[in-house]
Order: sequence, then structure tokens, then C-alpha cells
Amino acid sequence: MPLHTADGSITHSALATVPERFLVFYSSEVDGEMWCPDCRKVDTLVKDTFSQSGPEGLILPFNGDICRWRKPGNPYRTEPWSVSNVPTIIKLQDGKEVSRLDDDTKIVKELSSFVKT
Repeated sequence: MPLHTADGSITHSALATVPERFLVFYSSEVDGEMWCPDCRKVDTLVKDTFSQSGPEGLILPFNGDICRWRKPGNPYRTEPWSVSNVPTIIKLQDGKEVSRLDDDTKIVKELSSFVKT
């Protein structure tokens, strides 16, 4: 299944009920590209992994610049997801987190096996 991009109106609590098995937390785009260099680094790999024949995932781009991302009140940085950096990929089972990759180096090395388990 392909990646889908979340509607900007999705609520923080609604993420626990999405049908996708993976949540991909990315930076938003500024002037046509993601402001996060680590997100840009893994973008092709992530898109290729979650291709038509891959697992179903939901991209959650953060709407805002890096200063807004770093604010402690950012909803993605609080419970239940507590995402401390982007990119982060969270694996869900029955709407609950079972594991995560939260570093671009880990994503490059481990994404293929991460989505198969």
C-alpha cells in the first residue's frame, strides 16, 4: 500500500485510530523542499519502501518552521507520540506504538526489516 499524507485537520488523538500501520513524521516544506535535511536524506528510501506493494503508511508533515517544531508545546512532541526529532517512523499495532525509528541513520539501515516484522 502507498503512503498517504494526513489532512492538516487530523487531530492528535485521532492518530491512534488511523488504519495505517506506520506513522511517518516529517518536516513540512518551505519553498518546495522539506526544511529538515535528514527528512530530505531519507525521503526517496521511505517512498520506495512504502510503494504500491509495500505496507500502508501515513505521512504527518509538521506544519511550521524549525522554530515552531522545537517548541515544547508542539503536539507531536507531547504524549502519546513524544516525537523528539524528524524524521521518525512509528509502527502501530491496534492503534498503539510497538516500535520506532527516530534517526535518519537508523532509518537508512533498518527501514526494510522494520516494515517486514
